[in-house]
Amino acid sequence: MVPRTIIIAEAGVNHNGSLDLAKKLAEVAKESGADYIKFQTFKAEMLSSIKAPQAEYQMKNTNSKESQVKMLKRLEMNNQFHNQIYEFCKRIDIGFLSSAFHQNDLDFLRKFNMDYIKIPSGEITNHRYLKFACACNKKIILSTGMSYLSEVESALNLLIGEGIYRSNIWLLQCTTEYPAPYDSVNLNVMNTYKNKFNVNVGYSDHTLGIEVAIAAVSLGCQMLEKHITLDKNMEGPDHIASLEPSELSSMISAIRNVEQALGSGVKSPSKVEKENIKVVRKSIVAIAPIPQGTLFTTENIGCKRPGTGISPINYEDYLGRKSLREYDVDELIDQ
Repeated sequence: MVPRTIIIAEAGVNHNGSLDLAKKLAEVAKESGADYIKFQTFKAEMLSSIKAPQAEYQMKNTNSKESQVKMLKRLEMNNQFHNQIYEFCKRIDIGFLSSAFHQNDLDFLRKFNMDYIKIPSGEITNHRYLKFACACNKKIILSTGMSYLSEVESALNLLIGEGIYRSNIWLLQCTTEYPAPYDSVNLNVMNTYKNKFNVNVGYSDHTLGIEVAIAAVSLGCQMLEKHITLDKNMEGPDHIASLEPSELSSMISAIRNVEQALGSGVKSPSKVEKENIKVVRKSIVAIAPIPQGTLFTTENIGCKRPGTGISPINYEDYLGRKSLREYDVDELIDQ
């Protein structure tokens, strides 16, 4: 069975506070073949103190040194916004997800009956929050940006201790920088997670372009998250590290092709190769006229195409045998 990567189109805050823009992002995700569209649920004052500055990438991407609270306030989704974008996602048949940044946000999102609880990287050491997430009794996606392995293990142990089965946990390798430099990605961490923790693994991609996401799938990524936008030049902290619609379509198409190419791991001729065996492989043939009763030697038998006769594997066994009939040049040996 061909493995299928779950693809989450991360709208995040790229709706810029506009419901119409959020709907357009959901449509792009659906048309591109994503499984889910994901937003972010927070109250600015509960997420950040008034004294917290923006991250350096935020100041660079927004060209502003305003506080986090002031920036985040413009990007909040109120209750009505949530209700309307959720209903819209149902209408166009794409899964709705949203990352919660506070216990109250987790509680609010319960009514949407999401398939997964997505825990953002910044909450991995917030064990009180993690316990609230477990109480939602859903499958859990945990992004692990900025984390040491010991912190990931501590969070994972908490989730399991609170009753979440390993099979219902996805650990996403992530680099918390927008855009993330290629040399910071460390895709092989997915293998570390799978081997050490025996959980589902994935990748939350903040790099430019689509090649790293495709490479992640070739390495066993089971869930991929990628930011999307309508235009990278729009105002906001995450647009520049996001994919525009045509790029998202190209990425998902390439991923589905890679999934087909990965195959089962069982080495045998594929269905399309079996007919070509007859043409491309060789058989034992006469390379000189062979009268009946003549011994087969290296001077009168060799190996040539097609592969419809006796396999060259048996060549040595035929040397020294007596020909039972006459053979012309290039005739298949058939005795």
